[in-house]
Amino acid sequence: MILTVTPNPALDLTWHLDSIRVAETHRADAAVARAGGKGLNVARVAHAQGAGARAITTVGGRTGEEFAAELQASGVPHRLVPVAGSTRRSIALVDESLGDTTVVNERGINPTDAEWAMLVGEVADGLPGAGVLVISGSLPPGAPDTLLPLLIGIGRDAGVPVIVDTSGPALLQAADAGASVLKPNAAELAEATGLDDPIEGARVLLDRGASLVLLSRGADGMLAISAAAPRSLSERSETKRVDPLGTLHILHARLPASLAGNPTGAGDAAVAACAVLLDAGVDDPEQILRRATAWSAAAVLMPLAGEIHSSWPDLERAVEIRPLPAEPASPSHDYDPKDPE
Repeated sequence: MILTVTPNPALDLTWHLDSIRVAETHRADAAVARAGGKGLNVARVAHAQGAGARAITTVGGRTGEEFAAELQASGVPHRLVPVAGSTRRSIALVDESLGDTTVVNERGINPTDAEWAMLVGEVADGLPGAGVLVISGSLPPGAPDTLLPLLIGIGRDAGVPVIVDTSGPALLQAADAGASVLKPNAAELAEATGLDDPIEGARVLLDRGASLVLLSRGADGMLAISAAAPRSLSERSETKRVDPLGTLHILHARLPASLAGNPTGAGDAAVAACAVLLDAGVDDPEQILRRATAWSAAAVLMPLAGEIHSSWPDLERAVEIRPLPAEPASPSHDYDPKDPE
């Protein structure tokens, strides 16, 4: 079973517009409202593909009532922790003419310490039956610095791989805590590490304790970056840190042609693919990368986040993977794994 945690859930509202024109009035059909947040999207995709999944998150206020009702109707197994603060909203405006999506995310309200304790308790209770733990999405402003390392530590103590998809300082925290897989995009990686070179940015995360970095690059596909040896994630977990002067194992996956559509759930679909394979005992980076690239592309073809197109097996067969050369980090490189900026 895949256990997902969404620390900062949202009621997702999606409008499809013929085109978006700045500073003009637009008309659209009623928005589609869905219980969202990155971990919820992961659970939806995994559940729809027949994998066992359970989503854990918070819920509060009037927005939370709509959130809870939609999630109940979806059939995705879940546990909701009641909180005083209202569940935030996330607004997606899809420009049909350009195939682009504009997203506005409310920041969210930080739960109390007691409410966070209830969330952590739900995770601890769910782990005995889980094969993988996924922690996805942003943290609300003011969230305790200890929350993410605590959740990762609980997963590691339970002996399950932990996938984390987050951004900012939390990405570095996740690496320090020994997350098995991190899935940033290029902008998130650069923001967290202060390095423009994505390979060197991934090296920082690996040296701090992660085993595999799945790096989303939009139309240019995805990279899987790990220590050159050993190959499997289970073997890598035995060595918590990578020699900062060592070489890396880098694979680049992409489709022959890019796809137009709604990319808002593409990264979540990639995480779901990784989680489903890890839950099935498959931890080879190349297999994970191929499935993650295919599911990410299949998500772009769907109007809402949390879904993938049924053509994903064809997309998976079409994925092209090639190794990229990686030079060892230069001894003259000003590198401090605890202070990458």
